[in-house]
Amino acid sequence: MPKHPLISPTPPGQATTAILTLCGSLRQHSRCKALLEATRLRAGPDLRFSHFEGLGALPLFNPDLLEAQAPPAVQAFWSAVDAADVLLIASPEYAHGVTAVIKNALDWLVGHIPFTDKPVAVFNPSCRASHADAALKETLRTMSARLIEGACQQLDAARSRLSAQDMAASPDFAPTLDAALQAMRSFAAQHLHAKSEPPC
Repeated sequence: MPKHPLISPTPPGQATTAILTLCGSLRQHSRCKALLEATRLRAGPDLRFSHFEGLGALPLFNPDLLEAQAPPAVQAFWSAVDAADVLLIASPEYAHGVTAVIKNALDWLVGHIPFTDKPVAVFNPSCRASHADAALKETLRTMSARLIEGACQQLDAARSRLSAQDMAASPDFAPTLDAALQAMRSFAAQHLHAKSEPPC
């Protein structure tokens, strides 16, 4: 895949940040998923993106399932979350509420110790919706996630017909995506990679 002209190579020895994207819609041509892909296309090699495709395979949250052993789909989800430095969520609003897909996923993370203090960015894909965005952020705060404020952005992807590639190059989206990516970089440099630096 060709590099975007604004992307600079990662300097040798610079730490990379693993970002796991989660889409709150199961639609094949979800605008949220296109937005997440556009974000990946804007990122440099210092931000290593992966997307979790299995949210639709998660069973409805049931604490009884945890008493023996969590189902394989849940274990795969936990492993992906544990391996990520940052979660990036894009989810639509349904009837003024958070989608069942993303709420069920978060329910499986309640009580999952590695999720505590996990840095999270949230994209609101609609300029006309605010209820679900506020509710999602409140849920994440209640779960002791760390919201990266500068990386939480509102973009009008829901009404856009642009492909992910065109969205990444569009002046209507690129500056906001770049701002979110830079906020993730800054957060990672300050909070995630600082402890790995050698002492003076």
